[in-house]
Amino acid sequence: MLDAHPHHAPPEQDTRPNKIAPPPGKSRWIAIVAVLVAMGIAVSGILWRRQQESEVAKWTADLAVPIVATVSPKQGVTGQQINLPGDIEAWFEAPIYARVSGYLKAWHFDFGAHVEKGNLLAEIDAPDLDAQLAAAKAKLNSAEAQVKVREAERNFAETTYARWRDSPRGVVSQQETEAKKAEFGSADARYKASIAEANVNQSEVDRLTALEAFKRIIAPFDGVVTQRNTDIGALINAGSSTSNGPQLFRVADVHEMRVFVQVPQEISSNMKAGLTAEMILPQYPDKTFNAVVSTTSEAINKTARTLLVELHAKNADNLLQPGTFAQVRFNLADTPGVLRIPTSALIFRENGPQLAILLPGDKVDLRSIKLGRNLGTEFEVLAGLSASDTVINSPPDSLSQGEQVRVSKDAPPPPAHEAEVR
Repeated sequence: MLDAHPHHAPPEQDTRPNKIAPPPGKSRWIAIVAVLVAMGIAVSGILWRRQQESEVAKWTADLAVPIVATVSPKQGVTGQQINLPGDIEAWFEAPIYARVSGYLKAWHFDFGAHVEKGNLLAEIDAPDLDAQLAAAKAKLNSAEAQVKVREAERNFAETTYARWRDSPRGVVSQQETEAKKAEFGSADARYKASIAEANVNQSEVDRLTALEAFKRIIAPFDGVVTQRNTDIGALINAGSSTSNGPQLFRVADVHEMRVFVQVPQEISSNMKAGLTAEMILPQYPDKTFNAVVSTTSEAINKTARTLLVELHAKNADNLLQPGTFAQVRFNLADTPGVLRIPTSALIFRENGPQLAILLPGDKVDLRSIKLGRNLGTEFEVLAGLSASDTVINSPPDSLSQGEQVRVSKDAPPPPAHEAEVR
């Protein structure tokens, strides 16, 4: 019978050389060294991390101090100008009204014409006035004739009374003498009354004769006719600007022009006689005209809070016209002692305008100031600032009194390893 359990092959013998186990003491030292190295690495890592955290904390604390830029006040304001709207008016300008009623007989100068003083502008036909003058003259002639009659009566009465008065005593009675005296007094009174009436008539003739002269409308001065508001045959009513009479002509003297400017109250103190200005007109954008301040109203308008300033401008070439709008650029006087600071340095809070002044030790002093003119990118400072002060420019909104700041040039850079810290 076959064996039910097959025989196993004999195990192969291991022909590899036998490993030599390390001595027990050496293995222990290796483990100790490994542990020490691991501990050193861990400790150095912890120390390095703590150093980084300390640097980041210091850098963060430095960032909490506001970083500011500073400027020094500038002294003196020169070449300062200000532009304001102005109105150009004629040196003289007069509306011409009729002094007598009638019809326009003729006009001799149209608008735009240059006239001289005394030139005949127009003539008025006034038949009613002519009739009144003729009647007044007739009445005067009658009154003058009456004066002569009364004068003869008076002279006769005076002679009679003198003869009765100088007669020898007993020739005429006293009663007759008194009667002749009374007749003389009555004749003298009638004579004086006739003279008074003649004088009244003469005055009326003189008045109407003067009005007759107003039938001729003449130019009051050398200038330009700027308006003609009537024509031949038009009914003319005597009048003025306060009545119903029409304005027939308007004449303007334009040899020199007056320029009127409303100057805001805050700069009104700069407006002195002799201050120069330049004008720009819309119709001449590439041309400037010179003007000089002549006077001011010496009073502030309560409604607009402005000062009325009058300038004079020569007009030899007749380019300036009455009623023209002009942009007037004033050349303000230099103010060498005034300090100025950039607009960006201003702080506006409940206490009014302030500046942040940098004190020794980089401390902040919030100082109230008094502002002057707005110079565009700069402001004048009239009080509260000295030339030696250092002003913080563009101060943070949160800046407070006595706060510590750092000037921008001293600000530390962030740590190079900031991105490595988590």
